[in-house]
Amino acid sequence: MEEMILEFTNVTGSKGKFRLQDLNFGLPAGYMMGLMGANGAGKSTLMSYIMREDAKYTGSIKICGQDIRENHAYLRNYIGFVSEDNGFFESLSPMDNVNLMAKFYETFDKELFQETMKEMGVSLSTMYYKLSRGEKLKFQMAFAMAHHPKLYLLDEVTVGMDPVFRLDFFKILHKVIETGEASVLMTSHIESEMKQRTDFLGIMDEGKLTWFGESLDYRQEA
Repeated sequence: MEEMILEFTNVTGSKGKFRLQDLNFGLPAGYMMGLMGANGAGKSTLMSYIMREDAKYTGSIKICGQDIRENHAYLRNYIGFVSEDNGFFESLSPMDNVNLMAKFYETFDKELFQETMKEMGVSLSTMYYKLSRGEKLKFQMAFAMAHHPKLYLLDEVTVGMDPVFRLDFFKILHKVIETGEASVLMTSHIESEMKQRTDFLGIMDEGKLTWFGESLDYRQEA
């Protein structure tokens, strides 16, 4: 039986003007899931329910079989979050950011972080605000990979990527799931990318999951 990395069961709630309604899906270990929909469909709200300890909803969200409301602080160790809204210290270098923030993760491996940054060709000493958008995303991936999460959450990170970097970025994603110990959930409104690059696909509209299944099935239906 496959381990379920992420499970949503009857999740309903609201965040400001955005509402999620009766969401049910599961993401097994070793796979990539795309969450697709127009702006305002509820994709980022869904991710915020996972990330925010104070999220208000009914139903349950589980990571590796554990309800996140029971021990949210501990289960954050299981999550690698990559987003333009992910807060790092702009006036510090990537290495200085790590030295400050690694202590919040029980399994953070600084040596692995440094090796990954070197492989990606990103400076450890350049101030964060001077890095390009692509370099910041690579840094965030290296940061996430260094604490060995079970679930990678990527919120609209491929918007505006140049084609060459997009290929490299998906190679990185496949590397993190190839062991079968972690999974990726990524949001996007780029339909072609979600259909071709993911194993599972969820379609959101006005806070509802209107379709969920294997991406291959969706391609055949479309």
